[in-house]
Amino acid sequence: MEKLYALYKKKRKKVIGLMSGTSADGIDAALVEIEGYGPGSQVELLAFYNFPYDESVRREIFKLFDLRHSTADLICRMNFKLGEYFGKAALRLCELSGIDIRDVDLIGSHGQTIYHIPGEATLQIGEPSVIAELTGRTVVADFRVRDIAAGGHGAPLVPYVEYLLYKSTKVNRALLNIGGIANITLIPKECMIDDVTAFDTGPGNMMIDEIVRWGTRGRMRFDEGGAIASKGKVDERLIEILKTHPYLKLQPPKTAGREFFGKSFTENIIEKAIELKIGFEDLVTTVTYFTAYSIGRAVKDFVLPKCKIDEILVSGGGAYNNTLVRMIKDEMKGIEVRTLEEIGQNSDAKEAIAFAVLANETIGGVCNNVPGATGAKKRVILGKIIV
Repeated sequence: MEKLYALYKKKRKKVIGLMSGTSADGIDAALVEIEGYGPGSQVELLAFYNFPYDESVRREIFKLFDLRHSTADLICRMNFKLGEYFGKAALRLCELSGIDIRDVDLIGSHGQTIYHIPGEATLQIGEPSVIAELTGRTVVADFRVRDIAAGGHGAPLVPYVEYLLYKSTKVNRALLNIGGIANITLIPKECMIDDVTAFDTGPGNMMIDEIVRWGTRGRMRFDEGGAIASKGKVDERLIEILKTHPYLKLQPPKTAGREFFGKSFTENIIEKAIELKIGFEDLVTTVTYFTAYSIGRAVKDFVLPKCKIDEILVSGGGAYNNTLVRMIKDEMKGIEVRTLEEIGQNSDAKEAIAFAVLANETIGGVCNNVPGATGAKKRVILGKIIV
């Protein structure tokens, strides 16, 4: 308790945030300096790196996503194995940044989600005790479960940090993050935390990545820059099928994952494309447009009726897909759409920064969920602390 109290009292902290998303490409690691807690927090990014998983490790993770192959012993072993990967990512981040790990005060780790049942249960692995043992630092992890215990979906969690860092007195702003799944956060101007709403809009890069891997026989893992999608055209027959997906009609709060848009669903879409004789490039273009369409539809159906949006800031891996961003802009006529790079920030680093900030709030004893985003019955303090 004495160690935690000293950490709580420290005015300025160096904190590492660790994140691996639904695409399971690797570990994003951000080193930030944070002063204070809550709305007055000052956050500065000092360094950011991505550490890709070895292909063999990535295959093992994807086995855990598949209920046909996932077993208790695999989950158990991978929990500790990924804990080691996360711990080593923190150490390597410090090495590359010229920072001694002993000068880091705290680590916040999201872990790797392997299964998520909105409002009922969730499981992230990457054992935080292993991270703490490897680094010698206090670790905060397993953020989602307390929100679910409080009646929420356990996601999205980043809106709390988006509120701290991006609220404005002048514009109604939305934050769109496109990882494997896309999610949007609405932050009205001059709002309080209870006015913030957020939800998953549907697929982000997940379906695109899966189809690119299939179409290139594993030579490519994603459509870099949207180059493949830029060469094809949207197949009207397939897009009309995709537009009927029931998730798009669900009212927020709602969260999506591989159970909706993962490998099994995408394999069915590939089979349909083969049946319709749709070429590879046209298929990539069509699912890229489906991501843009699902985002646009979510904004029109669930956001604009509540609040006019002045600007949308786009982050995540999808922000680098130029074709996808162009399609989103086409769907959002009358709203300014910009990537974080256009305002001098790093799209990739945003979620890793968020888990550093969430960990700092946990140490500060500050409630750091957003019921308007997750549907929780009350605000609670997220995360488990390993000293």
